[in-house]
Amino acid sequence: MGFSTFFFATITLCATAPLLANAQQQADTATIKPVTINAYFAEQPLLGLTASAQSLDATQIQRQQTTTLLPAINTVAGLRMEERSPGSYRLAMRGSLIRSPFGIRNTKIYLGEFPLTDAGGNTYLNLLDPNSIANIHILKGPDGSLYGANSGGVIRIDPNGFNTVADKKEIQLSAGSYGLFQQQLTIQEQVSEKYQFSIDQSFMRSDGYRDNTALLKKTVQTAHQWRYNPASSLQFFLLYADLGYRTPGGLTQAQMDENPRQSRPAAGASPGAKEQQAGIYNKTWYAGIAHQTNITQNLAHHISVFGSNTDLENPFITNYEIRSEKNLGLRTYLSLTGDNNRAFDWQMQLGLETQKGWNKIRNFDNDGGTATDLQYEDDLDNLQTSIFYRAMAKIAERWTVEGSLGLNRASIRYDRLLPADDIGVGDIDFGNIWMPRIATSYLLSKQAAVRASISKGYSAPTLAEVRSSDNSINQDLQAETGTNYEIGVRLETKNRRIVGDLAAYTYQMQNGIVRQLRDNGAEYYVNAGEMNQRGIEASLMVAIIQPKQSGVVRDLRYQGSLARNFYTFADYINGDNDFSGNKMTAVPDWTIANSLMFNFPKQIFLNVFHQYVSEMPLNDANSVYAEKYNLVQAKAGLTLPTSGRLSFQIFVGVDNLLNERYSLGNDINAFGNRFFNPAAPRNYYAGLKVAL
Repeated sequence: MGFSTFFFATITLCATAPLLANAQQQADTATIKPVTINAYFAEQPLLGLTASAQSLDATQIQRQQTTTLLPAINTVAGLRMEERSPGSYRLAMRGSLIRSPFGIRNTKIYLGEFPLTDAGGNTYLNLLDPNSIANIHILKGPDGSLYGANSGGVIRIDPNGFNTVADKKEIQLSAGSYGLFQQQLTIQEQVSEKYQFSIDQSFMRSDGYRDNTALLKKTVQTAHQWRYNPASSLQFFLLYADLGYRTPGGLTQAQMDENPRQSRPAAGASPGAKEQQAGIYNKTWYAGIAHQTNITQNLAHHISVFGSNTDLENPFITNYEIRSEKNLGLRTYLSLTGDNNRAFDWQMQLGLETQKGWNKIRNFDNDGGTATDLQYEDDLDNLQTSIFYRAMAKIAERWTVEGSLGLNRASIRYDRLLPADDIGVGDIDFGNIWMPRIATSYLLSKQAAVRASISKGYSAPTLAEVRSSDNSINQDLQAETGTNYEIGVRLETKNRRIVGDLAAYTYQMQNGIVRQLRDNGAEYYVNAGEMNQRGIEASLMVAIIQPKQSGVVRDLRYQGSLARNFYTFADYINGDNDFSGNKMTAVPDWTIANSLMFNFPKQIFLNVFHQYVSEMPLNDANSVYAEKYNLVQAKAGLTLPTSGRLSFQIFVGVDNLLNERYSLGNDINAFGNRFFNPAAPRNYYAGLKVAL
């Protein structure tokens, strides 16, 4: 990894050298406000937090290409997001992608106070438009004691319209390579001291780089907040998304070398992806309403009710699947706090989160993209419930100690209606599991803190893993469990121009779930025994040049992150194959990310993002590897001067500036060596934003 090491070291030295040289002169000239994060029932400074965490704001998201969340998410150490084709997201949070053919598993995701992760454990993150997001708060490591089943971590996405709202009306149009066109509309308004709202709408289409990768996406989202008295407030959220994208399928190395733009060709009796019009078509309604009230000065109650309805169609090589997914849930808790005594402060919460899902799944023969004869029909209901308790104490404003405990339960009831020779009813119960977490943080000074935590991780098989695309119902699949041990340190200079974070963790996972493929491409899942997941994560944020009113460069900020993964199969035997001691599939040893954000006179900006991913094994035997790659992206823009509130911003961007040849979103344990999904070479986009 010579280039990446040189790049990271050079950029870090360039970022820190001016600061160290002028530390004395500039120490108190301007102070950057503390970095905060919305976690554990309140917004709090990141410095003293007991968990590894990071926040991304709207500026960090919008300074990247706004068709996707990938660049913003990939700036965070320990997270790796992939997009096999436009619209097809996968996310690894302190783990591999061995469970995720598409979608997101192992990670719990919330929209404000509403879980976006459904009762079946899956999350359709690709339904959100990046421009509709105000903040993203990330808690790394198992946190099931408060947030239900997860073994990777928790992500809280704050949509536009909640909490602080700036009045604005914006429309953005952009176009780019491979038939890309995107339109985004945002209206936010603080109507009064009591009421605020936002409406976000988007449209996007793309032909994609490869054959059979066309995308069409339409979203409408609205959020409302009403503080109807000084002690109480209501929030309402509604999202509708209509997403359709074709899936090109994996290629062999020879096929990728011959023509990386082709979709999976026919092989023997199996037709190709284009011939079968393989794709995903998702229409989802999601809604939630939340109420919070301060019963007394020290006692508050929160309750949220949420639900979703998804109609999903998935024409595939071997069949045409149609799913109807309905989910309904409740999250409520009481919060009791102390009197904010500087010598000793405390708080505690007691709550419940539960979700129920009703799912109808039917599989038909696929005749060139048309559903014909019915093969399989199943009704599956799932239930997930978590009861949680947390207590936190802060002593002398320095030492924070907190403990939490969750009781989690997950179950699935299935009713197989077809085929006639396999009709049956059954229950799969993953049992009750206690999930404790104990954590502490100590402020060594106003600029340094150390932390440590022990937490239990738990992730039940998702509905898509129990009833996978091979149409079988796997009653033997067990939940992943494990214990995470973690230590860390945070540092910041007196004026917060430099903020650093270092963490080390070890997570011993039992019954890790691994994706396998049959010879026709249909997937199924097995438990892989014990897995060793150890890692080191580092992040650095530097204000190289603080905001000023003169000079060529008015503002310059650097953000860097690094993750070193030591992930292996400790005890994994699959049939006659013993994979014990092998590297864990789809986990690179190194990931490094660097960002530079420039502001120039006349409201001109430039953002440069670099990501390095080392080689990684693509099968459990470690006989096939994806090559390492360096991805560089850049976006620049300027705001044209006008009178009044009207403004025009013109922007241009480039993806894969180095024109790297790489595969993104590889197929894991692929049959017939069809591992690779080639990513686009150098490509461009440009656009216009009009704001009032």
